[in-house]
Amino acid sequence: MDENKVIQKLVEMDEKLGRVATQESMDKRFEEVTQTLDNQTIILKRLDQERLFMLERVKRIEADVATL
Repeated sequence: MDENKVIQKLVEMDEKLGRVATQESMDKRFEEVTQTLDNQTIILKRLDQERLFMLERVKRIEADVATL
């Protein structure tokens, strides 16, 4: 009877190991996440630059309007 329990536990553990992520799959997922974050950083930097340029442009327009 104990032998059957041992075999059953081994089968259960084997099934669980089949679902565990491998190092290769984790590395691939990490690269995907890193690439996504890099792309978002680029977009945020560009938006920040656009915001600064727009702020300066508005200041110049306000100065022009004030002189009129």
